Amino acid sequence: MRNPAVLIALAATAACAAPQPDAYGVFEATEVVVSAEVGGRITSALPEEGATLAAGALIATVDSASLLLSMKELDARRSTVRAQMAEADAQLGVIAAQLAVSQRAYDRVTRLVSASAATAQQSDAATRDLRTLQAQAEVARAARATASRGLAAVDAQAATLADRIARTRIVAPVAGTVLAKYVERGELAGPGTPIVKIASLDSLSLRAYVAENQLSQVKLGGRVQVQVDSGTARGLRSLDGRVTWIASRAEFTPTPIQTRDERVTQVYAVKVAVANADGSLKIGMPGELVLGGARP
Repeated sequence: MRNPAVLIALAATAACAAPQPDAYGVFEATEVVVSAEVGGRITSALPEEGATLAAGALIATVDSASLLLSMKELDARRSTVRAQMAEADAQLGVIAAQLAVSQRAYDRVTRLVSASAATAQQSDAATRDLRTLQAQAEVARAARATASRGLAAVDAQAATLADRIARTRIVAPVAGTVLAKYVERGELAGPGTPIVKIASLDSLSLRAYVAENQLSQVKLGGRVQVQVDSGTARGLRSLDGRVTWIASRAEFTPTPIQTRDERVTQVYAVKVAVANADGSLKIGMPGELVLGGARP
């Protein structure tokens, strides 16, 4: 068994060797709350808290039965409008043939009238027939244009409805871990109702607070050292970190970070990204920031 004096001496040596922290903070992650975009009943089971999701993975589905019925109704309206367009096209074809005949008759009567070989009554009849068919063609063209606009309106409504149907599938916008689940299968969700909260835990950020006289040692993209409790007799564990954000304004030290006296000091918040491949870092876990040896 080792001499207690030796153990005390080793501990003192280790304490002297370990770099002293320059700032303190807690780990956080970029959390994303995924919400429903259309209202309805949740029809699928949701991933459990702690589940890992890939970007685009299905989180939940909202009942789309009423939307699908509306789509069928639009399909029926589209078929009706297309039939109206086909009827207008057919009518235009018939009128075009009649117009060709009427135009030839009108031209012939006009020549005969010029040669005094036809009466004014015959000329009036040919003119009337031609103008009547021309008016019928205009009506048919207007009917087809109206049907065409109706078809465009139906197509636009169908596109909007298809988008809503697609949004009944709630998917993960980013890869991450489910931190919280707010609804269960069978519950009603309205537009904007939170469904789950996810965050990528592969890398966490230590939000720490540095004094003004330390700010010159912090650079965006600079490398720093982060210390966390190792959970073993070894004490602290050192990790590499990269400064990703520096506050532009000072603030009073937050209550959970420092002692009562130190909380009256104004400090600058910084964020340091730390890799968390093994998952040992947790949201809300305290950490220490060592600025000595920081490099750009």
